[in-house]
Amino acid sequence: MRSLCHDYSINCTENSKWRTRFIFLILFSIHAVILYLEALELSISYHEANILFNDTSLLHYIVSGSVYLFGQNDLALRTPLILLHLLSIPLLYILSKPYVRTDSDRLWIVFIYMLLPGLNSSALLVDSAGLVITLLLLYSIIIDRCPRSQYVLLILFLFVDISFAFLYLGLFFYALSKKNNTLLVSSLLLFGLSMSIHGFYTGGAPEGNFIDTLGIYAAIFSPFIFVYLVYVLYRRFITSKQDLLFYLATTAFVFSLLLSFRQRIEVQLFAPYLVLAIPLAAQTFFRSYRVRLREFRKNYRFLFTLSVAFLLINAMLVFFNKELYKVIDEPEQHFAYRSHIVKELAQELSKQNIRCIDARNKQLQLRLNFYDIVFCTENVLDDKPDDNQKSVTISYSGKEVYRKYVTKIHN
Repeated sequence: MRSLCHDYSINCTENSKWRTRFIFLILFSIHAVILYLEALELSISYHEANILFNDTSLLHYIVSGSVYLFGQNDLALRTPLILLHLLSIPLLYILSKPYVRTDSDRLWIVFIYMLLPGLNSSALLVDSAGLVITLLLLYSIIIDRCPRSQYVLLILFLFVDISFAFLYLGLFFYALSKKNNTLLVSSLLLFGLSMSIHGFYTGGAPEGNFIDTLGIYAAIFSPFIFVYLVYVLYRRFITSKQDLLFYLATTAFVFSLLLSFRQRIEVQLFAPYLVLAIPLAAQTFFRSYRVRLREFRKNYRFLFTLSVAFLLINAMLVFFNKELYKVIDEPEQHFAYRSHIVKELAQELSKQNIRCIDARNKQLQLRLNFYDIVFCTENVLDDKPDDNQKSVTISYSGKEVYRKYVTKIHN
């Protein structure tokens, strides 16, 4: 009888693992398809064009390599960031294992991760945040499994992005608490080198951007998730349940808030570190939920359902974001306007056999260059209509969002 029960238990465990893997694969595949469909709807922004054409960072070489191999198009531009984001999902799944009890808990973690608005943006837009998130998750896994190899990664991170300066700062406080002198000295040295290599502005008069910074964090993680992440970090601070992920997330977050009292900060430099607090938040939530009797779990289920519903609604708004132009008076107020228009503008110009133009706007000119509309002086893009001009109109969901006029200059 014991043998039969034992065999039955093993079979149940194996079936559960296969079921979990199957669900993970389904979620992963759907998420990947959605990201690629969304990527087709975007145009290159000025920030992305500047990284592609003028930057010298690691991200520049990654994106340039993709464009060189697969052609100068939107999918080639965005594929490296999408792949990095997709890689971060199994990394988060692995990192979460020590923090939650079951594989289904880890599925919920990656499902929430897939819905977070700011993280989807980091997958679709050419920015260092997506690269930093993936490397942070990789480092957080490797430091436990191969602690000696962490120093190789830390040195390599020195040449990736200024964001990793806050990894070194977090490691400094972590090493201080663990009395690890080797890591203490190394992290302090690397922090200084990172600051000297990349530079970081901390000057200026107090501007009071604290509330704005919190608002950006809330937009990145969604308000409910962000508040809970902060609550979990505070709770661990007062209960002394502090591990590596706590130090990395808390150091970057607190440092960003302190800086926001004095200057407007680039939140995308700090936000990747709050991703490391997601397993901590999941651990706190599931423990608090399961320690209570069923009749006392209603509030937890309500808050969890509300958070997921909010994320799903937000995801739908992002996916069908061009429909929002119907209800917006000024198209420029649309949250994705900076990543719209230009691809369609280039297509309209090409239809009129216009392959070069003076856009009279440096940023627009650089963006058009990505779509093979180069600079020249024989065609000029004007705001006001005139005789013998050709109009260029772009509409989304039946609403006109952009109109310009092309003037032919006869030399």
